[in-house]
Amino acid sequence: MGTREIKSAEDLRETPASLDGMSDSVHRKKLGVYFIESDNRRTAFGRGYTGGTTPVNIHGKPIADLSKTGGWAAAFFIFGNEMAERMAYFGLSVNMVAFMFYVMHRPFSSSSNAVNNFLGISQASSVLGGFLADAYLGRYWTIAIFTTIYLAGLTGITLCATMKIFVPNQDQCDQLSLVLGSCQPAKPWQMLYLYTVLYITAFGAAGIRPCVSSFGADQFDERSKDYKTLLDRFFNFFYLSVTIGAIVAFTLVVFIQIKCGWGAAFGSLAIAMGISNMLFFAGTPLYRHRLPGGSPLTRVAQVLVAAFKKRNIPFTRSELVGLYELPGRHSAIKGSGKIPHTDDFRCLDKAALQLKEDGNNPSPWRLCTVTQVEEVKILVKLIPIPACTIMLNVVLTEFLTLSVQQAYTLNTHIGKLKLPVTCMPVFPGLSIFLILCLYYSLFVPISRRITGHPHGASQLQRVGIGLFISILSVAWAGAFERFRRGYATRHGYEFGFLTPMPDLSAYWLLIQYCLIGIAEVFCIVGLLEFLYEEAPDAMKSIGSAYAALAGGLGCFVASIINNIIKSVTRNPENRQQSWLSQNINTGKFDCFYWLLAVLCVINFCIFLYSAHRYKYRTEQTFDVKETKPVGEN
Repeated sequence: MGTREIKSAEDLRETPASLDGMSDSVHRKKLGVYFIESDNRRTAFGRGYTGGTTPVNIHGKPIADLSKTGGWAAAFFIFGNEMAERMAYFGLSVNMVAFMFYVMHRPFSSSSNAVNNFLGISQASSVLGGFLADAYLGRYWTIAIFTTIYLAGLTGITLCATMKIFVPNQDQCDQLSLVLGSCQPAKPWQMLYLYTVLYITAFGAAGIRPCVSSFGADQFDERSKDYKTLLDRFFNFFYLSVTIGAIVAFTLVVFIQIKCGWGAAFGSLAIAMGISNMLFFAGTPLYRHRLPGGSPLTRVAQVLVAAFKKRNIPFTRSELVGLYELPGRHSAIKGSGKIPHTDDFRCLDKAALQLKEDGNNPSPWRLCTVTQVEEVKILVKLIPIPACTIMLNVVLTEFLTLSVQQAYTLNTHIGKLKLPVTCMPVFPGLSIFLILCLYYSLFVPISRRITGHPHGASQLQRVGIGLFISILSVAWAGAFERFRRGYATRHGYEFGFLTPMPDLSAYWLLIQYCLIGIAEVFCIVGLLEFLYEEAPDAMKSIGSAYAALAGGLGCFVASIINNIIKSVTRNPENRQQSWLSQNINTGKFDCFYWLLAVLCVINFCIFLYSAHRYKYRTEQTFDVKETKPVGEN
């Protein structure tokens, strides 16, 4: 009986002349078979091969009995750490604007931009955390180090809110003085201290964010027949923990701030982070680890340099041996299985073109393995998908600040209970919580009948659903804001932008909040799962960092759009205020929301094109040939 194998570069060394005279079109078909087969593992539902490595313990030794480690028991310790981190993140994002305005006496616009920059830096710099985890530290030690930095930053913010020396004089600073901007401003060194501890916190978050979801997913055995189902449920529960942290930040932390002051509010975030750190370390014996694979940036640079050096060498050259890959079943990259060759970005394939002149011990800056080249291809192919989620993050960022300004002008009473304005962002969290609870019992069965997909919708379909719903959310926000501003003008509230209108309920904002919450569930959860599955084995944290990077860029883009709109729409000569005037009743937030809606529609069209062109890694096929055993004719 014949066996199936993939032709390797080693086989080709015996017959290099067989490549002579072959046309370029033949080479295009044959290049994909000149390497050795990856680890013989298949994903759930038979979606091709997937590479992987044996899980190890914290000392880097193989785990003898996997049943005693990993799984949901280990994942719950990780959920706790993420819950506290998200609680601190959202607690700062929603309270810091008000703290800068009411305590540090900064204008709303500059406070919003400062917080947007904090959010952006904390997410965009997540690439650094992903790099350190994949290259040197591993995900566990990266989380351990940066969560400690995070705690130090929160402690510094607590001191700023507690000690009078760090804040300007609050005497004779009432609401009218705040509106007129006549309160004593913060001294430069006070703002410098606040920004320093704030960005220390952002730096800590940057190391945690790209690693937590990947580290949690590492706790499940990819050889299990239920792996795909477990992974799907893990990312939903992971985002549920994110949502619970956000809900606590928007309710309990706000309540503590109102009753006990800013110091107690920020102190509660530091205490929660300290407790979560202890829980994370307590789960150490249960964790499964993946060995770091060395610097991914070095491997990327080697591919680019090697491809550039051989850029003029044709695929039909007679000295061509084949595409280079190590013999055997193991990759040259620690922590990674072998990756099959693809025909995308063929210019990069030249980095793996093995010539006779390369010798037996070639430099990695001249000759790279197929797996190393495919890593770079995958990173490039992934970029358009998270890039299309930047606009969703722009909308989320704008809602976090602009919707709070809207809520200040509205009645937030529920019967006799008055809900604090800073609690309003809890409603997207509640909608996310509800959707995640109903996801498997309601959405999956219904959508499975429509799409035939075992999980109701593919990862990219879920991202697309989220982006579409975000368009509806921001369009509704524009429609309601136009009504709200007209109501304020008709009833004499045009200049009272901090005075609530008793006959107009803030709960009209729930529609846009709930829609954006639903959009976030589908888009972000689908994106996290997509990036984890599609990223190379030794670059899982870098892949997850793509999502955080998109979030950070969304914050920066939001600030850039805000500054452009303020500059273009403001005309001091005619006393025309900008669309984003500090007085929301004389501004034109509705026009701004509709501008965002148009940008979201354009972004959605780009996503549809990118998703249509994308081919899942696990759907790739292998070119194989039949060979007969020795002695058989």
